[in-house]
Amino acid sequence: MRADLILHDADEIATCAGPAPRLGQRQGEAGILRQASLAARDGRVVFVGPAGECRTRVRLADGGVELDVTGCSVLPGFVDAHTHVVFAGERRGELRRRLAGATYEEIASEGGGILTTVGATRLASEHELVASATRRLWRMLRCGTTTAEVKSGYGLTLEDELKMLRTVGRLQSAQPVELVATFLGAHEVPPEFRDDPSAYVALVTERMIPAVAAAGLAETCDVFCERGVFTVEQSRAVLVAARAAGLGTRVHAEEFAASGGAALAAEVGARSADHLVCVTREGARALARAGTVATLLPAAAFYLKLGRHAPARMLIDEGVAVALGTDFNPGAGLATSMPFVLTLACFGMGLTLDESLVAATLNAAYALNRHASVGSLEEGKQLDAVVVEGSLDALLAMGPSPIRQVIKRGRIVYDTSETQP
Repeated sequence: MRADLILHDADEIATCAGPAPRLGQRQGEAGILRQASLAARDGRVVFVGPAGECRTRVRLADGGVELDVTGCSVLPGFVDAHTHVVFAGERRGELRRRLAGATYEEIASEGGGILTTVGATRLASEHELVASATRRLWRMLRCGTTTAEVKSGYGLTLEDELKMLRTVGRLQSAQPVELVATFLGAHEVPPEFRDDPSAYVALVTERMIPAVAAAGLAETCDVFCERGVFTVEQSRAVLVAARAAGLGTRVHAEEFAASGGAALAAEVGARSADHLVCVTREGARALARAGTVATLLPAAAFYLKLGRHAPARMLIDEGVAVALGTDFNPGAGLATSMPFVLTLACFGMGLTLDESLVAATLNAAYALNRHASVGSLEEGKQLDAVVVEGSLDALLAMGPSPIRQVIKRGRIVYDTSETQP
């Protein structure tokens, strides 16, 4: 067979191949191959297996590229299943307040937090949002992210939410990271509706969701079901309207309190329930019965100084598929790095490295309904891959990044090999 990109002689390849999602004991099946090679043609994998077999079966097409990855490891490109990468403004003052002891909820109750970013984002042009988000996505790419979910939610008017979602569409061609758009109009109650949150929920369900769906600007709809934000009843109304409009559903659930968000996610058949720092065992069992993915965001808990992480071990034991994301955002999620998220998942949430790799690739792809094309290295899927100097556990080390190359759809989009000694 012919290939236009061949990666020769990797010490190990974590293929993460097989059906999605992985759950229970299978969460840790990362499909590790030793002394293996990988080849692609037209952006899709045509061979992954023993290095000797690759040299026998695969020939490089004219103009193709060969990489010697001896001494390196290869894994699927990271899939960041939860981000807020489109926004304007900054919240450095709030960060300093949190470092001095203020809580996220205290700051939000004073009109800060999300609403600070809403004010700045409403004033920003679409061009400005594209420019700033492009820079952030390149930082994510350098950390190995090749697919990411991107939420709206910093506009909170129909016009500004559509502006954010159009920005996501423009970003698809502005940089290499593949994006999945989520409508999050129910991210917070805007200032003009503070005295009548139900009227804002009606605006979201009756005007925003139909407009978003009609324009084809988002695949899914999310809601912040949390103490002090949207109640279970309000969140249910949003999700039911989204489902009726043909959008998939996700839920910000149980970040600060056991508020019923996990049970609601299960009830409506949401693809993913995210955060889950305070999820109960009963809530975990409901997610397992519904087949809802738990998308965990340990960097958010870290930067919010919550003093605890989502109970990943319990969720896996209860049969819930676990995915990971950065929750990159302007206030409480300062991480663009999925390797940092893996480190927190291993040392803060008790996952093994293999469980974390699956959570950050195949299961995250499933949470975004992209598992048929990305999230693993197997024949027929896109060749989205990360080449790491040394073994896979090098991803957990603090210091200079071990990432040597990032590949998207069979094309090298980031390469440090020519500049490193």
